[in-house]
Amino acid sequence: MTLDSTKSAIGSSEGGHFLCDDWFDPLETGVRRRIRGFIEELLEAELDAVLGRDRYERPRTGGGNSPIRAVGSRHGHRERGLMGTFGATTIRVPRARLTTPEGKTAEWRNATVPAYQRRTKRADALITGAYLSGTNTRRVRRALAALFGGAVGKDTVSRVWRKTKGDWDAWNARSLADESIIRLILDGTVVRVRLDKKATAMSLLVALGVRSDGQKVLLAIKNMGGESEAAWRALLDNLVARGLKTPELVIVDGSSGLDKALAALWSDVPVQRCTVHKHRNLLAHAPDRLHEEVSADYNDMIYAKTKQEIEAKRKVFIRKWRLKCRAVADSLEEAGDRLFTFARFPESQWKSIRTTNAIERLHEEFKRRIKTQTVLPSAETAAMLFWALLASGQIVMRKVDGWPSLSQKPSDQIIDLAA
Repeated sequence: MTLDSTKSAIGSSEGGHFLCDDWFDPLETGVRRRIRGFIEELLEAELDAVLGRDRYERPRTGGGNSPIRAVGSRHGHRERGLMGTFGATTIRVPRARLTTPEGKTAEWRNATVPAYQRRTKRADALITGAYLSGTNTRRVRRALAALFGGAVGKDTVSRVWRKTKGDWDAWNARSLADESIIRLILDGTVVRVRLDKKATAMSLLVALGVRSDGQKVLLAIKNMGGESEAAWRALLDNLVARGLKTPELVIVDGSSGLDKALAALWSDVPVQRCTVHKHRNLLAHAPDRLHEEVSADYNDMIYAKTKQEIEAKRKVFIRKWRLKCRAVADSLEEAGDRLFTFARFPESQWKSIRTTNAIERLHEEFKRRIKTQTVLPSAETAAMLFWALLASGQIVMRKVDGWPSLSQKPSDQIIDLAA
Protein backbone atom coordinates (compact mmCIF):
# COMPACT_ATOMS: atom_id res chain seq x y z
CA MET A 1 0.00 0.00 0.00
CA THR A 2 1.32 3.43 -0.91
CA LEU A 3 1.91 6.07 1.72
CA ASP A 4 -0.81 8.71 2.05
CA SER A 5 1.10 11.87 1.17
CA THR A 6 -1.61 14.11 2.65
CA LYS A 7 -0.77 13.14 6.23
CA SER A 8 1.37 15.38 8.40
CA ALA A 9 5.12 14.93 8.18
CA ILE A 10 5.50 15.61 11.91
CA GLY A 11 7.58 12.91 13.49
CA SER A 12 9.42 12.15 10.27
CA SER A 13 13.02 12.96 9.53
CA GLU A 14 14.37 16.48 9.61
CA GLY A 15 14.16 16.81 5.86
CA GLY A 16 10.46 15.90 5.94
CA HIS A 17 9.61 19.36 7.17
CA PHE A 18 10.61 20.94 3.87
CA LEU A 19 8.48 21.17 0.75
CA CYS A 20 11.15 19.80 -1.55
CA ASP A 21 14.61 18.24 -1.46
CA ASP A 22 16.27 21.51 -2.46
CA TRP A 23 15.17 23.03 0.87
CA PHE A 24 16.94 20.41 2.98
CA ASP A 25 19.77 22.10 4.90
CA PRO A 26 22.51 19.59 5.90
CA LEU A 27 24.36 22.31 7.82
CA GLU A 28 21.47 23.04 10.18
CA THR A 29 20.63 19.37 10.48
CA GLY A 30 24.21 18.62 11.51
CA VAL A 31 24.22 21.43 14.06
CA ARG A 32 20.98 20.24 15.63
CA ARG A 33 22.29 16.69 15.96
CA ARG A 34 25.30 17.98 17.89
CA ILE A 35 23.18 20.01 20.31
CA ARG A 36 22.67 17.07 22.68
CA GLY A 37 26.40 16.52 23.12
CA PHE A 38 27.01 20.22 23.65
CA ILE A 39 24.35 20.51 26.39
CA GLU A 40 25.65 17.38 28.13
CA GLU A 41 29.18 18.83 28.07
CA LEU A 42 27.88 22.00 29.77
CA LEU A 43 26.21 19.91 32.48
CA GLU A 44 29.33 17.80 33.08
CA ALA A 45 31.52 20.92 33.27
CA GLU A 46 29.15 22.50 35.80
CA LEU A 47 29.28 19.41 38.01
CA ASP A 48 33.09 19.21 37.68
CA ALA A 49 33.31 22.79 38.98
CA VAL A 50 31.06 22.00 41.94
CA LEU A 51 32.97 18.85 42.91
CA GLY A 52 36.37 20.39 42.22
CA ARG A 53 37.53 17.50 40.05
CA ASP A 54 36.87 15.94 36.65
CA ARG A 55 34.91 12.77 36.14
CA TYR A 56 36.81 9.63 37.26
CA GLU A 57 39.44 11.86 38.93
CA ARG A 58 40.41 10.98 42.50
CA PRO A 59 40.20 13.66 45.20
CA ARG A 60 43.39 15.78 45.13
CA THR A 61 45.78 15.95 48.07
CA GLY A 62 46.96 19.11 49.76
CA GLY A 63 50.13 20.00 51.60
CA GLY A 64 51.60 17.24 53.77
CA ASN A 65 49.80 14.61 51.69
CA SER A 66 46.58 15.40 53.56
CA PRO A 67 43.57 14.66 51.28
CA ILE A 68 41.18 17.45 50.38
CA ARG A 69 37.72 16.30 51.39
CA ALA A 70 35.33 15.98 48.46
CA VAL A 71 32.07 17.97 48.72
CA GLY A 72 30.10 15.18 47.12
CA SER A 73 30.07 12.26 44.75
CA ARG A 74 28.54 11.32 41.42
CA HIS A 75 25.91 8.65 41.07
CA GLY A 76 24.89 8.08 37.48
CA HIS A 77 22.69 9.94 35.02
CA ARG A 78 19.03 10.44 34.24
CA GLU A 79 17.37 11.33 30.97
CA ARG A 80 15.37 14.50 30.42
CA GLY A 81 13.50 15.89 27.45
CA LEU A 82 14.29 19.44 26.40
CA MET A 83 12.88 21.60 23.64
CA GLY A 84 14.55 24.70 22.26
CA THR A 85 14.85 26.57 19.00
CA PHE A 86 17.08 23.66 17.99
CA GLY A 87 14.08 21.31 18.24
CA ALA A 88 13.22 18.58 20.74
CA THR A 89 16.01 16.41 22.15
CA THR A 90 16.70 14.00 25.03
CA ILE A 91 19.75 14.65 27.20
CA ARG A 92 21.54 12.69 29.91
CA VAL A 93 21.79 14.81 33.06
CA PRO A 94 24.56 13.83 35.52
CA ARG A 95 23.54 13.20 39.12
CA ALA A 96 25.48 13.79 42.33
CA ARG A 97 25.05 13.94 46.09
CA LEU A 98 26.57 16.96 47.86
CA THR A 99 27.60 17.09 51.49
CA THR A 100 25.72 19.70 53.55
CA PRO A 101 27.22 21.67 56.47
CA GLU A 102 25.21 19.44 58.82
CA GLY A 103 27.06 16.38 57.55
CA LYS A 104 24.14 15.05 55.51
CA THR A 105 23.83 14.77 51.74
CA ALA A 106 21.46 16.42 49.26
CA GLU A 107 20.77 15.94 45.56
CA TRP A 108 22.70 18.32 43.32
CA ARG A 109 20.59 20.71 41.22
CA ASN A 110 22.20 22.05 38.08
CA ALA A 111 21.73 25.65 36.93
CA THR A 112 22.10 24.95 33.19
CA VAL A 113 18.77 23.09 32.90
CA PRO A 114 16.77 23.92 36.07
CA ALA A 115 14.39 21.38 37.54
CA TYR A 116 11.05 20.97 35.75
CA GLN A 117 12.19 23.09 32.80
CA ARG A 118 11.13 21.43 29.57
CA ARG A 119 11.75 24.35 27.21
CA THR A 120 14.51 26.90 26.88
CA LYS A 121 13.72 30.55 27.61
CA ARG A 122 14.40 31.36 23.97
CA ALA A 123 11.78 28.81 22.89
CA ASP A 124 9.22 30.29 25.29
CA ALA A 125 10.01 33.77 23.98
CA LEU A 126 9.54 32.60 20.39
CA ILE A 127 6.18 30.96 21.18
CA THR A 128 5.01 34.07 23.02
CA GLY A 129 6.17 36.26 20.16
CA ALA A 130 4.20 34.18 17.65
CA TYR A 131 1.09 34.58 19.81
CA LEU A 132 1.63 38.32 20.14
CA SER A 133 2.01 38.62 16.39
CA GLY A 134 -1.62 37.59 16.00
CA THR A 135 -1.22 33.82 15.66
CA ASN A 136 -3.76 32.21 17.97
CA THR A 137 -3.03 29.08 20.00
CA ARG A 138 -4.53 26.73 17.42
CA ARG A 139 -2.29 28.04 14.63
CA VAL A 140 1.05 28.07 16.45
CA ARG A 141 1.58 24.32 16.00
CA ARG A 142 1.50 24.68 12.23
CA ALA A 143 3.49 27.92 12.25
CA LEU A 144 6.35 26.53 14.36
CA ALA A 145 6.19 22.85 13.37
CA ALA A 146 9.32 22.98 11.20
CA LEU A 147 11.35 24.76 13.86
CA PHE A 148 10.32 22.63 16.84
CA GLY A 149 9.78 19.36 15.03
CA GLY A 150 6.05 19.40 15.67
CA ALA A 151 6.51 19.45 19.43
CA VAL A 152 4.43 22.60 20.02
CA GLY A 153 0.67 22.35 20.42
CA LYS A 154 -1.99 24.80 21.51
CA ASP A 155 -1.78 23.50 25.09
CA THR A 156 1.94 24.26 25.19
CA VAL A 157 1.28 27.78 23.95
CA SER A 158 -1.38 28.27 26.62
CA ARG A 159 1.03 27.09 29.34
CA VAL A 160 3.79 29.38 28.12
CA TRP A 161 1.37 32.31 28.05
CA ARG A 162 0.18 31.55 31.59
CA LYS A 163 3.78 31.82 32.80
CA THR A 164 3.66 35.50 31.98
CA LYS A 165 0.78 35.90 34.45
CA GLY A 166 3.22 36.16 37.36
CA ASP A 167 5.17 38.95 35.65
CA TRP A 168 1.91 40.70 34.81
CA ASP A 169 0.72 40.61 38.44
CA ALA A 170 4.08 41.92 39.66
CA TRP A 171 4.01 44.75 37.11
CA ASN A 172 0.52 45.79 38.19
CA ALA A 173 1.57 45.91 41.85
CA ARG A 174 4.95 47.62 41.42
CA SER A 175 5.67 50.85 43.29
CA LEU A 176 5.71 54.12 41.36
CA ALA A 177 7.22 56.15 44.21
CA ASP A 178 10.65 56.26 42.56
CA GLU A 179 9.30 57.17 39.11
CA SER A 180 9.99 60.83 38.29
CA ILE A 181 6.78 61.26 36.29
CA ILE A 182 6.15 64.86 35.28
CA ARG A 183 3.57 64.31 32.55
CA LEU A 184 0.63 61.93 32.24
CA ILE A 185 -1.11 60.87 29.01
CA LEU A 186 -4.48 59.13 29.38
CA ASP A 187 -6.62 57.46 26.73
CA GLY A 188 -8.78 54.39 26.19
CA THR A 189 -9.60 51.94 23.41
CA VAL A 190 -12.37 49.39 22.86
CA VAL A 191 -11.77 45.68 22.24
CA ARG A 192 -14.09 42.71 21.91
CA VAL A 193 -13.66 39.95 24.48
CA ARG A 194 -15.51 36.79 25.44
CA LEU A 195 -17.61 37.40 28.54
CA ASP A 196 -20.14 34.84 29.75
CA LYS A 197 -19.75 32.99 26.44
CA LYS A 198 -20.70 36.10 24.45
CA ALA A 199 -18.67 38.67 22.51
CA THR A 200 -18.68 41.87 24.56
CA ALA A 201 -17.12 45.28 23.98
CA MET A 202 -14.74 46.27 26.80
CA SER A 203 -12.64 49.38 27.29
CA LEU A 204 -8.90 49.28 27.97
CA LEU A 205 -7.88 52.40 29.90
CA VAL A 206 -4.20 53.21 29.42
CA ALA A 207 -1.95 55.53 31.44
CA LEU A 208 1.36 56.58 29.90
CA GLY A 209 3.88 58.61 31.87
CA VAL A 210 6.75 60.85 30.81
CA ARG A 211 9.80 60.94 33.08
CA SER A 212 11.80 64.07 33.78
CA ASP A 213 14.40 62.85 31.26
CA GLY A 214 11.75 62.65 28.54
CA GLN A 215 11.43 58.86 28.43
CA LYS A 216 7.90 57.53 28.01
CA VAL A 217 6.87 54.63 30.28
CA LEU A 218 3.69 52.57 30.51
CA LEU A 219 2.17 52.97 33.99
CA ALA A 220 -1.14 51.11 33.99
CA ILE A 221 -3.68 49.24 31.86
CA LYS A 222 -7.15 48.54 33.23
CA ASN A 223 -9.99 46.67 31.56
CA MET A 224 -13.30 48.41 32.32
CA GLY A 225 -16.85 48.35 31.06
CA GLY A 226 -16.51 51.87 29.69
CA GLU A 227 -14.80 55.25 30.09
CA SER A 228 -17.03 56.59 32.85
CA GLU A 229 -15.91 58.87 35.66
CA ALA A 230 -15.87 55.92 38.07
CA ALA A 231 -13.73 53.82 35.69
CA TRP A 232 -11.12 56.53 35.22
CA ARG A 233 -11.15 57.38 38.92
CA ALA A 234 -10.41 53.73 39.74
CA LEU A 235 -7.34 53.82 37.49
CA LEU A 236 -6.11 57.15 38.87
CA ASP A 237 -6.64 56.07 42.49
CA ASN A 238 -4.61 52.93 41.77
CA LEU A 239 -1.73 55.04 40.44
CA VAL A 240 -1.81 57.31 43.50
CA ALA A 241 -1.99 54.32 45.87
CA ARG A 242 1.17 52.92 44.26
CA GLY A 243 3.05 56.15 44.93
CA LEU A 244 2.59 58.24 41.78
CA LYS A 245 3.31 61.90 42.49
CA THR A 246 1.08 64.67 41.15
CA PRO A 247 2.10 65.32 37.53
CA GLU A 248 2.84 68.76 36.12
CA LEU A 249 0.63 68.22 33.06
CA VAL A 250 -2.09 65.77 31.97
CA ILE A 251 -2.92 65.14 28.30
CA VAL A 252 -6.41 63.71 27.63
CA ASP A 253 -8.75 62.94 24.75
CA GLY A 254 -11.57 65.05 26.14
CA SER A 255 -14.04 62.39 27.35
CA SER A 256 -16.41 63.77 29.98
CA GLY A 257 -15.81 60.89 32.39
CA LEU A 258 -12.06 61.48 32.41
CA ASP A 259 -12.49 65.24 32.78
CA LYS A 260 -14.66 64.76 35.88
CA ALA A 261 -12.25 62.23 37.42
CA LEU A 262 -9.30 64.60 36.95
CA ALA A 263 -11.22 67.57 38.35
CA ALA A 264 -12.05 65.59 41.49
CA LEU A 265 -8.47 64.35 42.03
CA TRP A 266 -6.13 67.01 40.62
CA SER A 267 -8.16 70.19 40.18
CA ASP A 268 -5.06 72.43 39.93
CA VAL A 269 -3.07 70.37 37.40
CA PRO A 270 -2.95 71.87 33.85
CA VAL A 271 -4.81 69.76 31.27
CA GLN A 272 -4.23 69.62 27.52
CA ARG A 273 -7.13 68.48 25.32
CA CYS A 274 -5.97 66.40 22.36
CA THR A 275 -6.14 68.61 19.27
CA VAL A 276 -6.72 65.61 16.98
CA HIS A 277 -9.80 64.48 18.93
CA LYS A 278 -11.17 68.04 18.88
CA HIS A 279 -10.59 68.19 15.12
CA ARG A 280 -12.81 65.12 14.73
CA ASN A 281 -15.46 66.73 16.92
CA LEU A 282 -15.49 69.85 14.74
CA LEU A 283 -15.95 67.79 11.58
CA ALA A 284 -18.82 65.91 13.22
CA HIS A 285 -20.66 69.22 13.65
CA ALA A 286 -20.20 70.34 10.03
CA PRO A 287 -21.71 69.04 6.78
CA ASP A 288 -19.42 67.04 4.51
CA ARG A 289 -19.00 69.83 1.98
CA LEU A 290 -17.41 72.06 4.66
CA HIS A 291 -14.97 69.48 6.10
CA GLU A 292 -12.03 70.55 3.97
CA GLU A 293 -12.51 74.21 4.85
CA VAL A 294 -12.93 73.51 8.58
CA SER A 295 -9.77 71.38 8.58
CA ALA A 296 -7.74 74.05 6.80
CA ASP A 297 -8.81 76.79 9.23
CA TYR A 298 -8.34 74.57 12.27
CA ASN A 299 -4.87 73.34 11.29
CA ASP A 300 -3.80 76.89 10.42
CA MET A 301 -4.73 77.90 13.98
CA ILE A 302 -3.37 74.87 15.89
CA TYR A 303 -0.05 74.73 14.03
CA ALA A 304 0.67 78.47 14.13
CA LYS A 305 4.26 79.36 15.02
CA THR A 306 3.69 81.58 18.05
CA LYS A 307 1.19 82.01 20.87
CA GLN A 308 0.18 85.42 19.51
CA GLU A 309 -0.59 83.91 16.09
CA ILE A 310 -2.69 81.19 17.73
CA GLU A 311 -4.73 83.79 19.63
CA ALA A 312 -5.31 85.89 16.50
CA LYS A 313 -6.29 82.92 14.34
CA ARG A 314 -8.59 81.55 17.03
CA LYS A 315 -10.52 84.83 17.04
CA VAL A 316 -10.80 84.72 13.25
CA PHE A 317 -11.97 81.07 13.39
CA ILE A 318 -14.69 81.78 15.96
CA ARG A 319 -16.03 84.85 14.15
CA LYS A 320 -16.09 83.11 10.78
CA TRP A 321 -17.75 79.90 11.87
CA ARG A 322 -20.30 81.56 14.13
CA LEU A 323 -21.79 82.93 10.93
CA LYS A 324 -21.11 80.00 8.62
CA CYS A 325 -21.83 77.02 10.94
CA ARG A 326 -22.57 77.92 14.55
CA ALA A 327 -22.16 74.34 15.82
CA VAL A 328 -18.48 74.30 14.75
CA ALA A 329 -17.71 77.51 16.65
CA ASP A 330 -19.58 76.27 19.74
CA SER A 331 -17.63 73.01 19.69
CA LEU A 332 -14.31 74.87 19.62
CA GLU A 333 -15.38 77.22 22.44
CA GLU A 334 -16.44 74.21 24.52
CA ALA A 335 -12.80 73.14 24.86
CA GLY A 336 -11.84 76.55 26.27
CA ASP A 337 -8.20 77.31 27.00
CA ARG A 338 -7.41 73.62 27.67
CA LEU A 339 -7.12 73.08 23.92
CA PHE A 340 -4.21 75.55 23.89
CA THR A 341 -2.38 74.61 27.10
CA PHE A 342 0.60 73.58 24.96
CA ALA A 343 1.18 77.26 24.10
CA ARG A 344 2.29 77.89 27.70
CA PHE A 345 5.29 75.58 27.23
CA PRO A 346 8.48 76.00 25.18
CA GLU A 347 7.81 75.69 21.45
CA SER A 348 10.10 72.63 21.19
CA GLN A 349 7.57 70.69 23.32
CA TRP A 350 4.43 71.63 21.42
CA LYS A 351 4.46 68.59 19.15
CA SER A 352 4.53 66.12 22.06
CA ILE A 353 1.93 68.01 24.13
CA ARG A 354 -0.72 68.79 21.52
CA THR A 355 -2.06 65.23 21.12
CA THR A 356 -2.42 61.80 22.73
CA ASN A 357 -0.62 60.28 19.72
CA ALA A 358 1.86 58.49 22.02
CA ILE A 359 -0.96 56.24 23.23
CA GLU A 360 -2.81 56.18 19.91
CA ARG A 361 0.24 54.55 18.33
CA LEU A 362 0.11 51.81 20.95
CA HIS A 363 -3.61 51.34 20.29
CA GLU A 364 -3.01 50.95 16.56
CA GLU A 365 -0.21 48.44 17.03
CA PHE A 366 -2.29 46.48 19.52
CA LYS A 367 -5.28 46.35 17.16
CA ARG A 368 -3.01 45.25 14.32
CA ARG A 369 -1.71 42.34 16.40
CA ILE A 370 -5.17 41.06 17.39
CA LYS A 371 -7.03 41.62 14.12
CA THR A 372 -6.82 37.87 13.31
CA GLN A 373 -8.55 37.14 16.63
CA THR A 374 -12.07 38.52 16.30
CA VAL A 375 -12.79 37.99 20.00
CA LEU A 376 -10.14 37.75 22.71
CA PRO A 377 -10.52 35.00 25.36
CA SER A 378 -11.07 37.40 28.28
CA ALA A 379 -10.76 41.03 29.37
CA GLU A 380 -7.62 40.27 31.38
CA THR A 381 -6.02 38.60 28.37
CA ALA A 382 -6.59 41.79 26.37
CA ALA A 383 -4.83 43.90 29.00
CA MET A 384 -1.96 41.39 29.27
CA LEU A 385 -1.47 41.36 25.50
CA PHE A 386 -1.25 45.15 25.45
CA TRP A 387 1.35 45.11 28.24
CA ALA A 388 3.32 42.26 26.68
CA LEU A 389 3.91 44.24 23.47
CA LEU A 390 6.11 46.60 25.46
CA ALA A 391 7.40 44.11 28.05
CA SER A 392 8.68 41.82 25.28
CA GLY A 393 10.39 44.68 23.49
CA GLN A 394 8.21 44.39 20.37
CA ILE A 395 7.40 48.07 20.82
CA VAL A 396 10.10 50.44 22.08
CA MET A 397 9.07 53.93 23.13
CA ARG A 398 11.47 56.80 22.52
CA LYS A 399 11.80 60.07 24.39
CA VAL A 400 9.26 62.81 23.76
CA ASP A 401 10.05 65.61 21.35
CA GLY A 402 11.64 68.60 23.06
CA TRP A 403 12.79 66.60 26.09
CA PRO A 404 15.94 68.73 26.70
CA SER A 405 13.65 71.65 27.66
CA LEU A 406 11.43 69.70 30.10
CA SER A 407 13.07 71.40 33.06
CA GLN A 408 11.75 74.78 31.92
CA LYS A 409 8.63 75.91 33.77
CA PRO A 410 5.52 76.76 31.71
CA SER A 411 4.11 80.25 31.53
CA ASP A 412 1.26 81.16 33.87
CA GLN A 413 -0.44 83.23 31.19
CA ILE A 414 -3.28 81.37 29.46
CA ILE A 415 -4.45 82.10 25.95
CA ASP A 416 -6.87 85.00 25.39
CA LEU A 417 -10.29 83.49 24.66
CA ALA A 418 -11.92 86.77 23.60
CA ALA A 419 -13.36 86.66 20.10
